[in-house]
Parts: sequence; C-alpha cells; structure tokens
Amino acid sequence: MIIKAIDLHRYQIALKPHLMVARQRIDCRSGLILTIRLEHKKTAKVERVEIAPLSGLDIDNRPITGFSQESLAQVEQQLSVLLPQLIGQDSCALENIAKQYSHIPSLAFGLSLLCHKLRHPWPPGCFAKPLATQKLLCPVTNPDSLEQQASLKQQLTSLTKQDHFIKIKVAQIATEDEINFIYQVLKIKPDIKLRLDANRGFSLSQAIDFLACLPKNAIDYIEEPCQNPEDNILLFKALGIGYALDESLNDPSYRFTPQLGLNTLVIKPTLLGNLSALQSLIQLAQESGVRCIISSSLESPLAISDLRLLANWLTPDDTPGLDTLASFSEPLYYLEENQHASFAQSTNLKEGNGLAKEAMLTAEAAMTQLNPQVGQLLLQLRHQEPLR
Repeated sequence: MIIKAIDLHRYQIALKPHLMVARQRIDCRSGLILTIRLEHKKTAKVERVEIAPLSGLDIDNRPITGFSQESLAQVEQQLSVLLPQLIGQDSCALENIAKQYSHIPSLAFGLSLLCHKLRHPWPPGCFAKPLATQKLLCPVTNPDSLEQQASLKQQLTSLTKQDHFIKIKVAQIATEDEINFIYQVLKIKPDIKLRLDANRGFSLSQAIDFLACLPKNAIDYIEEPCQNPEDNILLFKALGIGYALDESLNDPSYRFTPQLGLNTLVIKPTLLGNLSALQSLIQLAQESGVRCIISSSLESPLAISDLRLLANWLTPDDTPGLDTLASFSEPLYYLEENQHASFAQSTNLKEGNGLAKEAMLTAEAAMTQLNPQVGQLLLQLRHQEPLR
C-alpha cells in the first residue's frame, strides 16, 4: 500500500498530581501524534503513533536528565523534513528511515512501530490477555499519620486479583520512613511482590543496610540500586537480592551481557529506539534467563495502549510497568493550527486535516476494546475539542 497523506500534531497534557521522573518531577507532558493514510486501489488504511521524547524541564525549571537526549523540537524539525519525502512511497519506507535515525530513539521507535502496525496486525492474543500491570506507590513523608494510612489502605484494597506487583520509589526520603512505609504495605497486602526503584540513589553500604531491614521473599527486585552500577553485583553477593537495570539501558554504548544477580531489564521503548533492535535485546536477555519488563516513559494514553499490546506480544509472561496515567487529569488536546502539519499528494489539504479525525475514530474503537476507560477519554476528547 502507498502512503497518500500524513498528519503531524503536537499535544500537551497537564499532570495533576505531578509525575516523578527519577528524582525530578514534571507537571506537563508534551509529544507528537503522527497519523498516516495508506491506499491501494479502493482500500484505505489509517494508523497513528505517539512520538514523545522524555526531555524538557521539570517543575523547578531544570533540564530533565537521564532520559531522552533529543528534544521534542528537534524531533519535530526532523519530521518536517522527512514526512514530505514519504508521500507516494510504500509503507516499508518507514522502517528504512527508522534504521537511519537510531541516534534519535523516540523517532526511530515511533516510525518502526508505525510500520509494524501498518504491515503486521497485532496477534489476536495481544487483545485477549488480561491487562495486568504493576501499580506505582510513592512513599509519604509522614507514613504514621491517620490520613496517609487511610489513603494507602484505599490504594491497596482497590488492587484487583491481576495486580501481583507494586512499584515503590525508594532512596527518596528518610530510610526509616521508607522502611516503615513498606511494612505498612505488606501488612495490608502480605502476598504482594515489591519492585523497588532506587534510581541509583544508594551507596553500596546504604543499599545493604536498607534491604537488610526488609523481608527478602517479598522483593521481586530492586531497580538500579547503587550509585556505582558495578556495586550491584556486590549487593547481590551480600544479600542474594536480584536487581534490575533501567537507566543503564539508556546509555548508547550499552550492550546486554549477563551479570551475577541481574534478573530483569526494565525497557522503555521510547528511550531505546527501533522496534527490531528492541526485539533483539528482549530475545537475547530472555535466552540468558533475564526477564524483560516493558515500561512507559510517561506517555499519553495513546502510546500506553500500544505499549500494552507490545508487552502482551513480546513479553507475555511478564507484568508490564504502565501504571502512569493517574496524573493525566486532562484529555488529550491539539494545539493551535500553526502546530499542525499536513502532507498529501493533493494540493488540497482538507484530506490531510480530516485525517486525524478519522484516525481518532479508528483509535477510539480499538482502545475501547483494549481499555474502556481510555476509549471513554478519547470519546470525551472528540466531543470537547474537535480536531483541526
């Protein structure tokens, strides 16, 4: 099928409450929605993806560090050059371009995922599998207060039977308070498994002291525990608690090698790039007995839905980490006309301008099947803020 029209929109979503990005917080998420229309004879097909590098400024106006190296403006500028060249080409051109832009991971992943969606429908099992995911809990500064205890109990008792894991950020507040918080969690949900995320916040001795105070059998893993990644192996030797890598994978020079104590890779596709390279990494890790957890980079509901399908396809036996939508209190909306670009074979851009609306209707149907709440969000969007 031939690419006939392309739409590119920028979006912005306010986050309430603010979302944690490692040891920083953000109050807004921005990204791009790329929509493509293919045609062959009388058959037409429309698909779209989100391209949203995790970069920009935090709530204190400091640059976000440790995630995407590229900015949203850089990706948008690159797309403005690339997209007109795609008109009239076969959809496989998306994959070829994605391979050329491995140095811009969010762009490479978005284009390669779009190519996959256009050329290879998701296996039926991706939709049939229950949408389990880990839940994110954050330690509180006063875990002994009655109000905080009531809030924690409400969060935990609302978990479903499919929720086997919770993720807790650690190395954030006083060690004593974090340990107290974890024991309160286990008192309410004694069968839950903990995925602890330290974001390299501990020295080796601090990590040993912290983990030694917790029940070993309750810990699934601790993510990036040590400031010096080489100390992770020493931590495992000391306590026998497995660890996961996350930030380490964002280093362009990273190459997977089995390590003592390494049991999990936390994979954020937006940060890692081309889908084929992602598949190779997952296969290599799994062959070495290392699990792979598909995780979000705080994308909007559009990308989260794709990541759920990707997780059900590539890592069907592992629970993904996609519980980041609670802060998206506002619907997805498109900004002013000058932040919208259309490309089509016809000089009349009405087809291009209407393309996003057609894609929205297609996405609503698919996402309602996948997740009724996300589908309802998109339905509200269409009635509240018409796409230009």
